[in-house]
Amino acid sequence: MVRTIDGTEALTADMTAWRRDLHAHPETAFEEERTSEFVAEKLASFGLEVHRGLAKTGVVGVLRNGEGPAVAFRADMDALHIHEQTNLPHASRNPGRMHACGHDGHTAMLLGAARHLSAHPNFQGTIAFVFQPAEENEGGGRVMVEDGLFEKFPVEQVYGMHNWPGLEVGKIALRPGPIMAAYDIFELTLTGKGTHAAMPHLGTDTILAGTQIVNAWQTIASRSVHPVDSAVVSVTQFHAGDTWNVLPATAVLRGTTRTFRKEVQDMVERRMGELAKAIASGFGVEAEMRYERRYPSTVNEAGATELARRAAAGVVGESGLDLDPMPSMGAEDFAFMLQQRPGCYVWVGAGPSDGGRNLHSPHYDFNDAVLPIGLSYWVRLAETVLPRAA
Repeated sequence: MVRTIDGTEALTADMTAWRRDLHAHPETAFEEERTSEFVAEKLASFGLEVHRGLAKTGVVGVLRNGEGPAVAFRADMDALHIHEQTNLPHASRNPGRMHACGHDGHTAMLLGAARHLSAHPNFQGTIAFVFQPAEENEGGGRVMVEDGLFEKFPVEQVYGMHNWPGLEVGKIALRPGPIMAAYDIFELTLTGKGTHAAMPHLGTDTILAGTQIVNAWQTIASRSVHPVDSAVVSVTQFHAGDTWNVLPATAVLRGTTRTFRKEVQDMVERRMGELAKAIASGFGVEAEMRYERRYPSTVNEAGATELARRAAAGVVGESGLDLDPMPSMGAEDFAFMLQQRPGCYVWVGAGPSDGGRNLHSPHYDFNDAVLPIGLSYWVRLAETVLPRAA
């Protein structure tokens, strides 16, 4: 049974309005100018100390109540490059941009928590409410850290949250250790000798070499990774040729890999390069590999996870907790913050994921029934990780 904080009804109405306004005006990585202004104005109206400019469009609101430890709560603000197909009254007004991951809801819930806690500061210490840009692909969390987030706001712990379609509303999932995977990208350029498609013996076939490399890369997870570890190698692009009767001189393969452990990450990168070069050489083709490590694995610290568990249980009850969820091969740049400070990242149930309601779908819309649950979790977490006010 869900136990939300007092005053939830009025706050939920406001959070819903904020969330739908943000949904209608989505902005992508490092371009969240309107969103940043919206967040800063709200925080200032709640009486918080407002700081802007980290990672260009990031906003941090600071709430102090006496002497005590300091913690950070983080929400992401950015949208995706997706054409929305919901036909909702609050659908995106910015063509080609859409809040298809629920960051509008995350922002609204953390704003709601800031307002409640500023009016009812039942804690001793400091909370930094971190509104982060550019979570999708561009590493805004890393940039905030590099811009001095934890030097300017010296906190002992940091916490994050994401709505989770497929997990029942009224449930919260968390676990110590890895909860989301490391996210890397790769680009392989194959260079051979182009020729007439009817005379393949006069050239070296980059397409044939590329298809063999794609197949070979799929053996890494099954034959090079320890069976109890996890890895994904996904080729998502294969670009070669422009016409029907020419074998092209070049081919480019791109994609992503996902791992949890650095040792596995290192091995996957090494084996991809070895296989690509060996197979390409066998076909008389040159191979040039670029491998870029984007996000590290999101790893929850055990002590902070226990505090998050206690706070979550205060909202959804022990029966509402999933304490051993299957880690996701999706990635999250909150990982950069967890590399700097102990903390915990939780998933808040958003209901069924069918019918286009999954993350990054053009039919997705954040489930507003989650708003009071997320708000209550943030408030209970503040009261759990910080000493109670005298």
